[in-house]
Amino acid sequence: MNITRRKARFYLLSFLKHDFKASITVFLVALPLCLGISLASNAPLYSGLIAGIIGGVVVGLISKSHISVSGPAAGLFAICAAAIAESGSSGVFFLSVALAGLIQIMLGVFRLGGFTHFIPSTVIKGMLAAIGIILISKQIPLLLGYDKADFWTKELFNVLSFSHAFDHVKNIYYNSSAGAVVIAMSSLGLLILWEKKASKKLAFIPSSFVVVVFGVLVALLFEQFVPFLALKPSQFVYIPRDLFSEIRLPDYLAVFTQAFIWKNAVIIAVVATLESLLSIEAVDKLDPYNRITPQNRELVAQGSGNFLSGLIGGLPITAVIVRSSANAEAGARTKLSGIFHGIWLFVFVFFTASVLNMIPYCILAVILTRTGYNLAKPKMIRSVYKLGREQFMPFIVTVVAILFTDLLIGVGIGVAYAAYFIFRNTYKAGFTLDKKMEGHINHYYFRLAINVSFINKKKLKDELEKIPDYSFVHIEGAHSVYIDYDVIEVINEFKVKAHHKHIALHLSGIPDVETLEAH
Repeated sequence: MNITRRKARFYLLSFLKHDFKASITVFLVALPLCLGISLASNAPLYSGLIAGIIGGVVVGLISKSHISVSGPAAGLFAICAAAIAESGSSGVFFLSVALAGLIQIMLGVFRLGGFTHFIPSTVIKGMLAAIGIILISKQIPLLLGYDKADFWTKELFNVLSFSHAFDHVKNIYYNSSAGAVVIAMSSLGLLILWEKKASKKLAFIPSSFVVVVFGVLVALLFEQFVPFLALKPSQFVYIPRDLFSEIRLPDYLAVFTQAFIWKNAVIIAVVATLESLLSIEAVDKLDPYNRITPQNRELVAQGSGNFLSGLIGGLPITAVIVRSSANAEAGARTKLSGIFHGIWLFVFVFFTASVLNMIPYCILAVILTRTGYNLAKPKMIRSVYKLGREQFMPFIVTVVAILFTDLLIGVGIGVAYAAYFIFRNTYKAGFTLDKKMEGHINHYYFRLAINVSFINKKKLKDELEKIPDYSFVHIEGAHSVYIDYDVIEVINEFKVKAHHKHIALHLSGIPDVETLEAH
């Protein structure tokens, strides 16, 4: 009982001293991002807000992470846009989100959260960089004031494809707005200046909030005093006063008739799991108390959030590094900051929705451009390049593959390319060979590695075939933990050849196996 009281007292004092302020900061960061990611995903704007609320409250209550904050993620927008285009409606897409949540819950229940460790970090960095490039590219029409961004639904080069490419450029030209360009460029300049000069001194004020307020004020100024720069109503966010009336529940029976719903569910589950667990791993390093988040419990929490979000028309949810790092920097100590940020989102959205309708789309595009840049920073790309060819090539192959195909295929190509380097290095590292002459006799000393697999079979066989008659050969395997059957078979077959070639063969730590004989 005393332990319960002390814990409750700790949470109360922590909330009053640290978490309340942090929850406000995260709310100000999350609000424009929820709207912006909905926009980038070609989903209804309320979808991102629903995901933000559920990510804060539901995931926060179930998760054992004290610092991380969940919500709609920029890393999934390309998948969402492609899935919505394939489904023909956002309602069918939400079924994939709900199913993805169930898959994540099962992964957590069966304790499979560690599978992410088998994906090379350079491939993951390549995935994030490609997402950043696509995210930036999708904002260009909105930065120019284009209010009919009905293309760029999947990959980077869709807008540059030969079909209808001229029409897209012509549409942007005729539907762009000088006022939007001025607001976007001045807001982008303010964002860069704020993060360089004022962000550390005024850390409690998020840069995204500053940019939104600035953009709203400039848009109002243009409307009142500079009519030719005024924005059209279609260039502003639109959130209905009665948000519940706009929510369209999916046709749940479509799960049994549409195979692509399951395909998209698997893709969302895999990528959302990757992003969540990677974010959790990074955020745990920011925790002042060095608390470690259980991965499988986190998957259950994220899966529960996605299941509920999909059922009521929300976007996929992940643990998000942007919100989480803002939470840590604001001094959060417990999960209450993340939970209350979701509560503030709910209160703001459902009771002051008209305020959101004053935000120009071009401002959200500025914020998303910054988010995309953070995912594909030149500094990060240079750091991977400095690691050497074997790290940089899988990275760049993953980026290019995602840009020309889609996220899942691109990551698969990146993993396959990284596996090629592993295969090649394993092929080289199966054994070492020292050669020397003692008198007129050639001496060959083979030292097998700790693990020798079938991959090393061909190289060992080729080296043994090169040994001339009347040589001395020593094969040392006593220090090997594992020697594959195929390798042992090659060595035992060499015994017969060695006898016929008058080769003195000495084996150490090599077991005998039965070999196939011709009859």
